[in-house]
Amino acid sequence: MFAVVRTGGKQYRVAAGDKIVVEKIDGEAGSSVTLGDVLLAGEGSELKAVSGLTVAAEIVAQAKGEKVIVFKKRRRHNYRRRNGHRQNHTILKIVSVG
Repeated sequence: MFAVVRTGGKQYRVAAGDKIVVEKIDGEAGSSVTLGDVLLAGEGSELKAVSGLTVAAEIVAQAKGEKVIVFKKRRRHNYRRRNGHRQNHTILKIVSVG
């Protein structure tokens, strides 16, 4: 069985046993979370009702993404700025759907 869940402003297609990387969710590694915003659920090519359906997940780790360099420049004004940014992520393992 699969489901489409929304978290962090993005949508993910998940099934039991999948590992996904989402925006940061509060919690320690090993704790469990429930994703309640289920948009779609089904098995094979058949869709099921999503009212009251939740997805149980376990936090595997809290991590940071790759560094993104932000470089600003204005020509002929001696203006150069260089910043780096690493986004916080949470790695989830889907335990069960439904």
